[in-house]
Amino acid sequence: MATTAVKLAEDALEHLPSSREGNGGSSEEEAGIRVLLADQQAIFRAGLRKIFAVEDDIRVVGQAESLAQTLGSAGKFAVDVLIFESALAPEPAEAVSDFLRKSRDSRVIVVTEQPEQEITLECLRRGAHSVISREIEPDHLIECVRKVAAGEPWLDLQGMGWVLNAFRNNASRPASARSKVQLTPKESVIVACVTQGMKNKEIAHRVGTTEQVVKNYLRKVYDKLGVADRLELALFCLHNRIVDTNSVPAAPEHSAAPLRASAAAAGNGNVS
Repeated sequence: MATTAVKLAEDALEHLPSSREGNGGSSEEEAGIRVLLADQQAIFRAGLRKIFAVEDDIRVVGQAESLAQTLGSAGKFAVDVLIFESALAPEPAEAVSDFLRKSRDSRVIVVTEQPEQEITLECLRRGAHSVISREIEPDHLIECVRKVAAGEPWLDLQGMGWVLNAFRNNASRPASARSKVQLTPKESVIVACVTQGMKNKEIAHRVGTTEQVVKNYLRKVYDKLGVADRLELALFCLHNRIVDTNSVPAAPEHSAAPLRASAAAAGNGNVS
């Protein structure tokens, strides 16, 4: 990890013109893509700053070295793109959802030590626009940031292969029986929340129930549609257009009772 960070820093220094060493904060630099760097390693963050320093349309507006700082920065900085180290959180995908809830106009690039299929798919499902390895080349990273800032997903060939395989595996299952299945209104609302990347706790908050009830509904939906997990459920529902994502209810203003109920349900040791 340290070796890669040093390499990024060295690559950046090699491409950094001496005329840019004195950053005067010109109006040209004030415009463009605003980036927040969230990574445990100061040397890695420094390397990324050097890489972006030579680009007129990308500027770093903040840095974080912990998950708490990252989430706190969501309310302090106007950020277009968050570059987030997956190791900052025990559950990187949940951290992506948490950040996007705090900063709805931002987009997230997740950085992993090594490419992992499970993390890639789950982070994408939760709203990340890209998942990259620390080994990414500087030119590819710059391309990635620009694409993501424009609202486009960016994946390398391996990542695209994982997404396509997940979609094909879901689509290739016998659909005749599943296509005739009708979801109840409550099931439809809960599934719509899932396709929006919400966790069980937030879904319970939205529909006014407990996490355990949400889990029970999801198990029934899994059985009805013949899917194995939330990713397959979201892919199937979006592909077959059987859920209206506009049916997601707004968060209630006074939610103390549902939250207390959710906490009580969580206390029995169940997990998502």
